[in-house]
Amino acid sequence: MSDALTTFFDAWGTADADARVAMLKDACSSTVTYSDPRSEERLSGIQAVADYVGMFSANAPGWTAKVTSCDEVNGYSRAIVAFGGMGPDGSEMVQHGTYFCDSDAGGKLTMLAGFVGVGAVE
Repeated sequence: MSDALTTFFDAWGTADADARVAMLKDACSSTVTYSDPRSEERLSGIQAVADYVGMFSANAPGWTAKVTSCDEVNGYSRAIVAFGGMGPDGSEMVQHGTYFCDSDAGGKLTMLAGFVGVGAVE
């Protein structure tokens, strides 16, 4: 699943909408669901996810999302993702998220649920 996760998060830094959709189609099933604290609800389908990811690209130009680690348990994956780029004050910023994911028999992502941070006790 790490290839699908890498492709999925590489799409976050892709400004071209057509290229972004193509990457998401390579990584995800047509019925993929996605949720994170900012999505307001579960998103269903490639186009809904592509539109959401496009908002990230538009609101944070030049930022990227990179999988920094990934592990699996009984077919489920957990990925730590670093979102980074130039902040409003001109300094480099990084924010981390934890994603729990599932995939189909062909390795395409069917579900991603994201959480802020990496689970450290505050």
